[in-house]
Amino acid sequence: MLAALGWGAVAASSLVIGAVLGMIRKWHAGLVGGVLAFGAGALISSVAFELAQEGLTIAGPIPVAIGLAAGALAFFAANAAVNKIGGRSGGGAGGLPLALGSLLDGIPEQAVLGIGLAAGEGVSVALLVAIFISNLPEGIGSASDLRSAGKSPRAVLGLWCVVAVACMLATLGGYGLASVAGPEIKAGIDGFAAGALLVMLVDSMIPEATEKAGSRAGLVTVIGFAVAAALSNLV
Repeated sequence: MLAALGWGAVAASSLVIGAVLGMIRKWHAGLVGGVLAFGAGALISSVAFELAQEGLTIAGPIPVAIGLAAGALAFFAANAAVNKIGGRSGGGAGGLPLALGSLLDGIPEQAVLGIGLAAGEGVSVALLVAIFISNLPEGIGSASDLRSAGKSPRAVLGLWCVVAVACMLATLGGYGLASVAGPEIKAGIDGFAAGALLVMLVDSMIPEATEKAGSRAGLVTVIGFAVAAALSNLV
């Protein structure tokens, strides 16, 4: 349990680091988009090699398929609710919708870390790197927007600390749930996280990377995939 909290804190810390970076200087959109693209590729690799493959190995295709559908639908519904209050566009009072959007992205990512630890596999370096990198642009972009809107550095940092703590607790939740579940349930949890991540990648992360990085986004995504796939098989 302490390991889940610790690794969850490491992964979530990049949200706060990104927020600090976003407040201290302006970042070129192309660079932010490139980091997003790299993180997207790394997360695609994690979905394939850390989630779907593991679920198929321990319980077969049916629990994974059910989990995929449930995760995709759950994220779609939650994302639609966040969008209604301006979560993806930056609207809303006090920057809260921006934080909700990042929290929504972070929950399935970080829950997977806890699932892997509960299974006795240790922390996935590839997934940890993917989460850490993908969090940075969210913190950078949103903190910059909030500062431009007149929010104080203390308020911006406090908001992102809350988001980071919530994401860290998602790692603990994944650990706790997987610790008491049988193989079929664990495979369903893997599928659920995979479905949620895939919808998040297609609906928000990849489009934003393409918008900011342009035609280079696809190439950088492949590089991110290759690096994470190598880490999955080497570590």
